[in-house]
Parts: sequence; structure tokens; C-alpha cells
Amino acid sequence: MKKKLIIIGNTSNARLTHHFFKTDTDYEVVAFSVDEKYIESDSFCGLPVVAFENLERKYSPADFDAFVAIGYNDMNVVRQNMYTKTKKKGYFLPNYISSMCSFLTEEGIGDNNLILEDNTIQPFVKIGNNNVFWSGNHIGHDAEIKDHCFISSHVVISGFTVIENNCFLGVNSTFRDDITIAPFTLIGAGATIMSSTKEKGVYLAPKPFEMDKLSTELKIS
Repeated sequence: MKKKLIIIGNTSNARLTHHFFKTDTDYEVVAFSVDEKYIESDSFCGLPVVAFENLERKYSPADFDAFVAIGYNDMNVVRQNMYTKTKKKGYFLPNYISSMCSFLTEEGIGDNNLILEDNTIQPFVKIGNNNVFWSGNHIGHDAEIKDHCFISSHVVISGFTVIENNCFLGVNSTFRDDITIAPFTLIGAGATIMSSTKEKGVYLAPKPFEMDKLSTELKIS
């Protein structure tokens, strides 16, 4: 008998999470839930949408698990707050770890983590709670990802590096080994980080420049 799951959210993140749990786990998704003021329809992906305020009355935590499928709004604080409220209701929050990723660590992992396809999680990596690892990242040996982070796609985190709480790492960003990314750091797409960051810092890649020639004027061999 399949385990029953409620997905917290009603956006594209929730729709994708529904797909992953439906096709790659032994869970049956039975409903979605959001705060009542955010309900736009009584159904989503063909399943009922239930007001979060009343969720446990219809879906008891004794019989149903939940997964918080919210993006990186407000440096992941929106997802963090809903994660905390869902746990306070007594729900067990499973991890989704894609069957198409290389999950090689045995150091343990928290809950409500979403780890998509083609991630490489090397040995001795530590992972906390409520993180999102989008497709195709490399998490080097002995690195640590703490709580409530969003790691987008094709991010390279070298060995022994620590990602503190509530960080956002943009696509194709790169981190050298043995540094610490402070809480609430925002790393832009394509940035290369060679030293530890400051809390709430914003780090962007250099802007590309436009040449004063047309592409058709250049010889590409």
C-alpha cells in the first residue's frame, strides 16, 4: 500500500514536485494545501486544494505525510516559515532524492529536501533541512549544506565548503574549496566565489560587454 502525501504549495514548484513524487517514489499524492488566502481554485493537478489552516482536520498527521514545495521567495524565508508551520502540525516531511542522481554520502540528511536528477553528492557531504537542489549540481566531498537553501542548476561546490542557512546559489556559480558562504548570501548566475562571504551579501558575475562589431563581421574558425 502506497504512503499518502500532501504537497504544500500550488505553483510550478508544487506541480513539478507532484510529478517527481508520482513517478519516482512509493508515495501517492492525494492533495495540495496552501494558506486559504492563496487558494485560486479548489483543485490543482486534478487533486483537491485544502486550506492549510484546516489541513490536519481532514488529513491527520498520523496517516499522511507532507512536503513543502515552495521556491526561493524572500531568500527562502517563505518556504522556511511554511516548513516550520507544517512540522508544528505534526507532519513527517520526507526527502525526495531522485533515482537519477549520485547520492554517495552516508553522513545523514535532514528532512524536506528536494534533490533532482543528475546531482552528484559526494561522500562525507552533510545536508540539513528544507533545501532545494535543482538539476545537475556537484557537491564536493566533505561540504556541508545547512538549512533552507536553494541551489539552482550546474552549481559546483568544492570540498570542505560550508553553505550556511538561507542562501541562494545561481546557475553555473562556482565555489572554491574550504570557504564558508554566510547566511542569506545571494550568489548570481555564473559567479565564481574564491573566498568566504559576508552575511546577506550579494555577489554577481562581471557583466558581459557588447563588442562594436556584428556577429557576421567576425571570423569563427
